[in-house]
Amino acid sequence: MIVALMGYMGSGKSTIGKNLATVLNYNFLDLDDYISGQENSSINDLFKNKGEIYFRKKEAYYLNDVLTSKDDIVLALGGGTPCYGNNITLLKQSEKVKLFYLKMSIPQLTERLFKEKDSRPLISHLKTKEELTEFIGKHLFERTQYYNQSPNIILSDNKSIKELLEEIVKTLI
Repeated sequence: MIVALMGYMGSGKSTIGKNLATVLNYNFLDLDDYISGQENSSINDLFKNKGEIYFRKKEAYYLNDVLTSKDDIVLALGGGTPCYGNNITLLKQSEKVKLFYLKMSIPQLTERLFKEKDSRPLISHLKTKEELTEFIGKHLFERTQYYNQSPNIILSDNKSIKELLEEIVKTLI
């Protein structure tokens, strides 16, 4: 089985994913890290040197590659992964994938991401919380139609890692 976690950057996909993999005794895989390893380049450099279209094609290719794995995996998707190509359809139609959307409010995402914006190329240029809030709002407006196609939506605001893990595990059982 593959437990796939999707959501906006900062929603906790990697943190929850690593913890969930430990609880389930599954392998953990961050799709962006997997792409970086396969391409021998950071995501940032792929975008800069080869462009977003190249990246999105590779992302779809490697997602398909991961979905054919025989291993039990907790998969943290990139924030944009479900929004391009037929990725959301692939995820929803695969019988071995349990898909979860870690849904977090714009104020919570802003608080979380503002502290770490320098390490996130997409938002590092934003100077104020107001700019960041507006950016997240516009981005989420574009992406929510894809995220909401998940059969499992986990409202993540003000929940501990333990609470989120319990909620996901309860859904899996």
